[in-house]
Amino acid sequence: MKKEDVPQDMSALGKVTKEVCYATDRSGKYVTELSKGWDIKITALDTAWQDIEKRIAAAKEKIVNNEASPLLFFMEKGLMDINILAGYTGFWKWQIKRHLTPKGFKKLTDKKLKRYAEVFDITPAELKNMNGHEQ
Repeated sequence: MKKEDVPQDMSALGKVTKEVCYATDRSGKYVTELSKGWDIKITALDTAWQDIEKRIAAAKEKIVNNEASPLLFFMEKGLMDINILAGYTGFWKWQIKRHLTPKGFKKLTDKKLKRYAEVFDITPAELKNMNGHEQ
């Protein structure tokens, strides 16, 4: 791709960051050029974020229906899975699976709630009450 042909389609991240692309200059040498975005990538990212929003909404519904604990919501919101959360908290995966149930979550000690809250960058009260989940 030629330097002047590097896409400059404005994306949601275009005002925040730019992507480095390799292109050829007039003499045919490879150079770097900054791109604000590219329609194809913008569409792919928008689709991915829509999927994430659906997962967050489904998690919220499960919590309201008493099928899961608030941990599920904050995991989805933070783009985490059990493996990632285990790495951040130091809890075993089987413990986290238990904590994802309403019954298991209610049995959590203040110390464990605090550890989860720190990972999600919220307070233990916000974790218990799901305050701030509208963000």
